[in-house]
Amino acid sequence: MHDEAARPTATLRARDAVAIAVGIVVGAGIFRTPAIVAGLSGSEADMLWLWLIGGGLSVVGALCYAELAAAWPGAGGDYGYLVRAYGRRAGFVYAWARLAVIQTGSVALLAFIVGDYAAAVAGGPSAAWAAGTVMLLTAINVAGVRAGTRTQALLTLAEVAGLVLVVIAGLILAPEAVAAVPRVTDTQWGAAMVLVLLTYGGWNETVYVTGELRGKRKRIVGVLLASLGVVTLLYLLVNLAFLRGLGLSGIAASDAPAADLLGRALGSAGSAAIAVAVAVAALTSANATMFTGARSSWAWGRDVQKLAWLGRWDGVRGTPGNALLVQGGVSLLLVGAGALVRDGFALAVDYTAPVFWLFFLGVGIALFVLRRREPDTPRPFRVPLYPVLPALFCASNAWLLWSSLAYVKTGAVVGVAVLGAGIILSFILQPSKESSP
Repeated sequence: MHDEAARPTATLRARDAVAIAVGIVVGAGIFRTPAIVAGLSGSEADMLWLWLIGGGLSVVGALCYAELAAAWPGAGGDYGYLVRAYGRRAGFVYAWARLAVIQTGSVALLAFIVGDYAAAVAGGPSAAWAAGTVMLLTAINVAGVRAGTRTQALLTLAEVAGLVLVVIAGLILAPEAVAAVPRVTDTQWGAAMVLVLLTYGGWNETVYVTGELRGKRKRIVGVLLASLGVVTLLYLLVNLAFLRGLGLSGIAASDAPAADLLGRALGSAGSAAIAVAVAVAALTSANATMFTGARSSWAWGRDVQKLAWLGRWDGVRGTPGNALLVQGGVSLLLVGAGALVRDGFALAVDYTAPVFWLFFLGVGIALFVLRRREPDTPRPFRVPLYPVLPALFCASNAWLLWSSLAYVKTGAVVGVAVLGAGIILSFILQPSKESSP
């Protein structure tokens, strides 16, 4: 049933939220970005420092988000914080961007990764497998919150198992790489850190389930820190495995370092295993992205009268059913477009990055705005070392936004144009002043 008064209830355990966070962050990126980062690193030590610093900066951001999530729990996540700090029009444009660019674009890209590997193994068009992936995951999440979280837990376990296999292959099974002549080039910290932080990206999606998390509001802090702790440890171990099995130069020269590493350790069986691991990683991230993305669309529908149908919560299944269906439909449209224009991973990053970092920066600034505007609001958790850590978070986001726009490409132009369309649409649909995020 779609009860107008139905709202999210506290049905998620901490481990469900951790599985969602880890599942989103540990996507297919960790299987491909280490090669690029290695090419930008002057030494093995610098490469490891990049991944460690990336984890540290992510923790800083998580502490900022934890304060906001504990003070204002709800399924709207970033949408709610932006509305409270800047008004409903800013929230409208953000929700539009998530539905038209950020979440659905990520789902489509991840579905194509699954499709590519499924087509290689079983045959058939990659686009057909991708479309089937979107429809299957949408159906699972529409079926109910337990179906979605159970699927996520199983996929996350399989995903982590794939990374553990890479670690074992590199640290134990594969012969150690022959030491190469040390490089004389300097580490390109800026360009490398952009890629590292993109690979860590997605941890903030956890705040979209705060309103459904059992226990005290402050529990979100532990969920975020535990998730990033697991991810940082896995990323460091994976890169250590790559370094031992392939060496810095070998990683930089490889288009698929994980496949090359497992090929050295296990032969042809290793190549098949890594294909499955990449597909599972993409599937895991796609499911978690769908789960959290529909929550912001639900909150959007509650605040805009003409989108009220989007803000209906299925009280029986515990899901934002209409929002999930619309999100799945938009993702399918993007899959169809991708079948015609397959420019790959780089185009998707160009399309989403400027929009993503713009709103990430907006949330960081919102922490300062709300501290000043609503000083008496109970905050079960406060960012330590305020205002230093929030300022560091904002500075890093501003730098990444500039980096994503420094060399304007077609994808970035299209992403910004779609954002502009959302601004125009916000005046047409006139977001209401009632309702709270």
